[in-house]
Amino acid sequence: MGQTLCICSRGSITIDNKRYYFIQKLDEGGFSYVDLVEGVQDGRFYALKRILCHDREGRQEAQTEVEMHRLFSHPNILGLAGHTFIERGGKSEAWILLPYVQKGSLWSVLEKLRDKGSFMPERRILKVLQGICSGLKAMHDRGYAHRDLKPTNVLLEVDDRPLLMDLGSMNRSRMEVKGTREAMTVQDWAAQRCTISYRAPELFNVESHCVIDDRTDIWSLGCVLYSMMFLEGPYDMVFQKGDSVALAVQNPVTIPQPCSYSEGLQNLLSSIMVSNPQERPDVSWILDQIQDMTCSSPNTQTNMV
Repeated sequence: MGQTLCICSRGSITIDNKRYYFIQKLDEGGFSYVDLVEGVQDGRFYALKRILCHDREGRQEAQTEVEMHRLFSHPNILGLAGHTFIERGGKSEAWILLPYVQKGSLWSVLEKLRDKGSFMPERRILKVLQGICSGLKAMHDRGYAHRDLKPTNVLLEVDDRPLLMDLGSMNRSRMEVKGTREAMTVQDWAAQRCTISYRAPELFNVESHCVIDDRTDIWSLGCVLYSMMFLEGPYDMVFQKGDSVALAVQNPVTIPQPCSYSEGLQNLLSSIMVSNPQERPDVSWILDQIQDMTCSSPNTQTNMV
């Protein structure tokens, strides 16, 4: 999309000669706001993400998010409908127009299940997990990593097709760290951009000479799988109680027992959530395991929410 945006009247905006009506606020964060808007020409709903750029670095980060959306055209990665940068009151804002997914995030679905005292059937877990892995594989194949995979950054369409979103933390999958200064730079960046309870162990205490790669996403994927199985992340309570997540992630993940899910799914979770990144599988291996499990598991209802 082009680089022109004007506010034409109260309650409407125009991006590249396409007009959108403001409907309501959807979300608000520290430096960003998300509004629901409706396209006048197509009648579709969109999520308008407005990012406050306080300096040149902030503007570059927003530009990177736009470029990441543009880079991928994949059924499991949220697409880009339009964008622009504007100046308001002497400050720069990035406006990113995204498709609106009414069902919301995976986390909102898990919350509803928890409130109902229900659960997510294994076949449904495998379907969602497969879609997430397909999106991750597209990123990894292009040499990028998401870096902030978590249930709130996965949207679910009505047919349970997952869409990876919030690409602002994405960067090159392979980062070679040479020296203490670079290690601290990566560690500080991770502390700011990678959610603590889904952050890979190697990002808490970055070694002075190491390689950080896309296996950080595999760890986070394991946390997402755990959350689908038990309706909360494996380290959510650790963080909420104020205990050290950095210490907790150094130990093998504990699978609550008794567990109603198959031994195969439990083994898959254990094989993904390995503290040593060198021992973690890649996303292609995980997709193969999911395929095998899907073919062998009974065709049960998916308990849609």
